[in-house]
Amino acid sequence: MVNHRSTRRRPRHLLFGVTAVLALLLAACGNSSDDKSSDGGSGGTTTTASSGSDGGGAATKITGVPGVTDSEIKFSSLGTNSNNPLGTCVLDCFDQGVKAYFAYRNSTGGVNGRKLVLSKEVDDELANNQSKALEIVSANDTFGTFSAAQLASGWGDLAKAGIPTYVWMINPADAAGHPEIFGNREVVCISCTSRTAAWGVKLAKGKKVAELGYGVSENSKQCADWGAKTIEKYGKDIGGAKSVYTASNLDFGLPNGIGPEVTAMKKAGVDTIIGCLDLNGMKTVAQEMQRQQIRDKVTMIHANTYDQKFVDDANGLFDGDLIGVAFRPFEADAGDSALKQFNEWMKKQNYPNSEIAMNGWINATLAADGIAAAGPNFDRKKVVDATNKIKDFTANGLTMPVEWGRQHEPPTEDDIKTHGPKFDCQSYVRVGKGGKFELEGDKAKPFVCFPGENRDWSTPEDMNFK
Repeated sequence: MVNHRSTRRRPRHLLFGVTAVLALLLAACGNSSDDKSSDGGSGGTTTTASSGSDGGGAATKITGVPGVTDSEIKFSSLGTNSNNPLGTCVLDCFDQGVKAYFAYRNSTGGVNGRKLVLSKEVDDELANNQSKALEIVSANDTFGTFSAAQLASGWGDLAKAGIPTYVWMINPADAAGHPEIFGNREVVCISCTSRTAAWGVKLAKGKKVAELGYGVSENSKQCADWGAKTIEKYGKDIGGAKSVYTASNLDFGLPNGIGPEVTAMKKAGVDTIIGCLDLNGMKTVAQEMQRQQIRDKVTMIHANTYDQKFVDDANGLFDGDLIGVAFRPFEADAGDSALKQFNEWMKKQNYPNSEIAMNGWINATLAADGIAAAGPNFDRKKVVDATNKIKDFTANGLTMPVEWGRQHEPPTEDDIKTHGPKFDCQSYVRVGKGGKFELEGDKAKPFVCFPGENRDWSTPEDMNFK
């Protein structure tokens, strides 16, 4: 057994797996700016926010609040488009979800008589998140900022300036402790064991489990190491699974292939892999397993492969695998959730459905709800304070509940209750024959949840949130 132990876990959805590795590529990044102008129901159970019908009537006169005019509330976005070594759509796709939600909310009258507008989109070029954030702070011409950044060095500067900031929560360390920073989910504990990860192994009927991570990325490395810790802790509860191979020190991008590691996994009899790698890395692993004639004997549990086109293009390479999803999957029934509105308004804007666009929609929902909760005479501080009073935010059934007043800090391994989730949830989809995603479990109750009081094992409950 090969072990490169560190100090963290695989979270409910391994969105954090590869972000820190990108720091190695900063030297290759330029300094040119790329600002673009663009046009631009509520969710969750809140203390004062409404359900999307708060836009009627004339807007209350407000002066001196950045980005707020008599008719509009302007937002900026900051994140990675160019120089992304993963080759995936980040800021553009995230912003599509924001703009689709704004179009939906504006169709109901906006918020407090004003339209929501994404007026500035800033590419941080991977390396320049902090300098671009400081430009947004200095310009002071937008009310709040959305951010989907591979490296989030500027989030703290936005928070220090009191700017409400709504982020793709793949960099929890950069968000922790900042009451001005809100995510598509709470600030998670990466250094904790995970029952939902163990549940994925149970779904895979895994007995001999391997964990793979990149050594240069602390998040990815810890994900693999704590995936192993998770199996050690809950193995007996899920049918006797054991961690038999851990490689958490792989080179980013697997430039030299992964032949020796697959040979070692084959020798160890691995039947399940927890992959803390990007989607391209997982493809490389799958191809090597296919070459060594064990692909059909191993189920891979993916963190970053909820991408139907990518899986379709792989021509059956991932058939039978499992993919963790942190929000209500597209394959679930919409029910009375906002999934129906998401599908409708993404189509109206001619945007393709994507995982990161959903995260943008969830962030935009929270931004609008926070403004509504602050009332007609709002400013940045009032919106931050009002958002932190929101309880059980679910973006109208798209996520498990978040109570922002206590979830800006991650829980710990020994104490999940103080800062952790009310329910510890995950959804899984399986790659069916031909690559088509199929929801595991109840389509009407797509979230598989454990109680948030402690980390004790129990039978999870299929849940639906409103």
